[in-house]
Amino acid sequence: MEFSHNDNNNLPLTKFESMLKTNHVLFFDSEEFENIIHHYLNQGKIALAKKAIKMGMDQHPTSINLRLFRVEVYVFEDKLIEAENLLNDLYVIDPLNEEIYIQKANILSKKDEHQKAIDVLKKALDMTDDVVDLYSLIGMEYLFLDNFKEAKVYFMKCLEVDLEDYSALYNIIYCFDFLKEHQEAIAYLNIFLDKNPYSEVAWHQLGKQFMSLKKYKKALAAFDFAIISDDTFVGAYLERGKVFEKLKRYEEAIENYTITLTLDDPTTFALLRIGACYEKLNNDELTLHYYEKAVNEDPIMDKGWIAITKFYIRKKNYQKALYQINKAINIDTENVVYWKLYSQINQRLNFYEEAERGFKKTLELGNYELNTWLSRGDLLIKLGEPEAAIYNFEQAVEFYPDYAELEYRLAGLYFTLNENDKGAFHLKNGLRCNEDYTFIIDELFPEVLNKVMVKNLLRTNL
Repeated sequence: MEFSHNDNNNLPLTKFESMLKTNHVLFFDSEEFENIIHHYLNQGKIALAKKAIKMGMDQHPTSINLRLFRVEVYVFEDKLIEAENLLNDLYVIDPLNEEIYIQKANILSKKDEHQKAIDVLKKALDMTDDVVDLYSLIGMEYLFLDNFKEAKVYFMKCLEVDLEDYSALYNIIYCFDFLKEHQEAIAYLNIFLDKNPYSEVAWHQLGKQFMSLKKYKKALAAFDFAIISDDTFVGAYLERGKVFEKLKRYEEAIENYTITLTLDDPTTFALLRIGACYEKLNNDELTLHYYEKAVNEDPIMDKGWIAITKFYIRKKNYQKALYQINKAINIDTENVVYWKLYSQINQRLNFYEEAERGFKKTLELGNYELNTWLSRGDLLIKLGEPEAAIYNFEQAVEFYPDYAELEYRLAGLYFTLNENDKGAFHLKNGLRCNEDYTFIIDELFPEVLNKVMVKNLLRTNL
């Protein structure tokens, strides 16, 4: 039983909490203790659950169910040895209790012994008529093993017993998706819908399968049925909006996304999609209106700031783009995408020092894309900092060995500093990696081409 503050059945809970305040020990039957403990565990109030278990055990020392709750708490606290020892004692007393097997499987799962957990759970199937929870647990263990075919079988068994078990349905579709069995998923969902034709969840999932296969008209029909089954189903309107976008029917996409704003609290996803649709329709005023609404709705979510910044970049309004990305960085200084955009915008504005600072920050945050190293190094060359550029490219070589784009840059830099031996070493490396990239020397270091050593190396190897 689950207690509720608006429930007349919560008297034992109220009595128990009153007892804790007064320190007067009152008597509860074992079932009342079980309900109290179950309530606290569901609420995540482990300390209170442990108090209830101790008091329950004091009053009912032979209760197997109360000792099983103690096992559950041991497992939660990773006291697996204590849990196993207590379970072994309980098995001797009641070897046909399926809950003992469930807790044993839970311990094995915690130890990443998932196949053993499955074997134990399958034994428990013979001891109970209430098999749905066991099927679900077995399915989850198969998921831990990445055995999606077997997982799918057991989640299907859940649905055979209970057509309303939508968590099982979602897990089944997850397995189909992972196995890329979209046609099989469609066939299964159609069979399910024959039995449960007003299941908005199944229609919704059917539509998503058609989306995966780019069968947009069939997807629309499925989402329509989902909405007929439940005209407040936000997910169906969102998916229908996505389909209309794919079909370039932007007004209808906007209409569907807008409906979601009236059914539930506005989501940044819907606001951004509406803005994107208006941008496709060349309505700049409404595009900005919805992008700004998305940012105001959730300033922490980066997609809004990225959308509004890229909008201004596409309009070549780099000053406003820079203003927006600076606002975003002030909120989240650790966002790599923000810093990359910051660098690109500053480059367009010829603010090379700021652009270099942005690329440096991007690298410090762990974004080691080749283009980031190249962009920063080239900016350092422009800024007249050859030593810093060399250090940058040498760091890049650790991640991208034998890349001609890096070797030619290092060659040019070393020749510029009259470190000819190092220059020759990297020029030879560059020529060995890819002769077609020699234009880098010409573009970035034209003065180096006049050196006799460079001319000879290029003549010899080309």
